[in-house]
Amino acid sequence: MAFKALLFDVFGTVVDWRSSIIAEGAAFGAAQGLNIDWAAFADGWRAKYQPAMQRVREGNSGWVKLDDLHRANLLELLDEFAISGLSDSEIDHWNKVWHRLNPWPDTVAGLTRLKRDYILATLSNGNVALMVNMAKRAGLPWDAILGAEVAGHYKPQPEAYLKTAGFLGLAPEECLMVAAHNGDLRAAAACGLGTAFVCRPTEYGPDQDFDLAPENDYNFAAEDFLDLAGQLGC
Repeated sequence: MAFKALLFDVFGTVVDWRSSIIAEGAAFGAAQGLNIDWAAFADGWRAKYQPAMQRVREGNSGWVKLDDLHRANLLELLDEFAISGLSDSEIDHWNKVWHRLNPWPDTVAGLTRLKRDYILATLSNGNVALMVNMAKRAGLPWDAILGAEVAGHYKPQPEAYLKTAGFLGLAPEECLMVAAHNGDLRAAAACGLGTAFVCRPTEYGPDQDFDLAPENDYNFAAEDFLDLAGQLGC
């Protein structure tokens, strides 16, 4: 069966969250007179991401969107880095740095090519407002914003993948999951989706030692979105 839609992981696959947060942090720190290791700050914030979602997956709370999880994690991180005195509006602005992440250099051109022949949709743990604001700022040409909040389940729960395909009126095997993370692709494959690994070897910085290569026999393995477009004939 031919693929009709490409479903994209976003954080790390489409956008460079780490460098974006470091850059905003450096500017924020300069304005606030803060001498902070912003790379450690970015890594620390991201490290809280999966544990926070896991509490939702396990049913320890009702549904909590990622913006709210990020904010709770940020408050913890501010304490850990001894940053105090920020107003609620400053904390909200800083939390929404996730709405302002920069795309990788190949992202927009690659997505534009892929959009010629395929439906493009997000399959991200990011909430809808976050994804919409990010797309508007970065020029990401999605046909649909889908994923965890719409499905009511965080990846890698099967419902996140299956409901996203269903919202598009497609069978799982008509959807190709595109991600830079082997775990995400394994979960998608277990749900019957096709899989495409795109290498982002510096997502976690210059010393990244995981997700550097495909670990399974995926449908596609690409260096970037332009390479994937070429392999798909776009």
